[in-house]
Amino acid sequence: MRVVHSLALFVLAGLCEIGGGYLVWLWWRTGASWVYGAGGAAVLFLYGVVPTYQPAHFGRVYAAYGGAFVVLSILWGSLVDRIAPDRYDLAGGLICLVGVAVIMYWPR
Repeated sequence: MRVVHSLALFVLAGLCEIGGGYLVWLWWRTGASWVYGAGGAAVLFLYGVVPTYQPAHFGRVYAAYGGAFVVLSILWGSLVDRIAPDRYDLAGGLICLVGVAVIMYWPR
């Protein structure tokens, strides 16, 4: 159950970082209302809080989160931007997930 909780925190953190960054992107790059930028900043703040609930120490959590972020970014691109990942995106994402598993969950 601890691994499931940890994975859920990675997903939540990823949604906060990518979603917050996307809102800032829309504000800055496309001229959307300043409300998008402010909302993005607030969501990015939440991204800073969510990983503190992980059971591991900061360095390990953020190292593993890098791999989770890659996979979540590929999914975001596919679902939100409608850019289908190619086989190299999928292979790279799989490699990253293996890295996350080794860093966070390998027995020590």
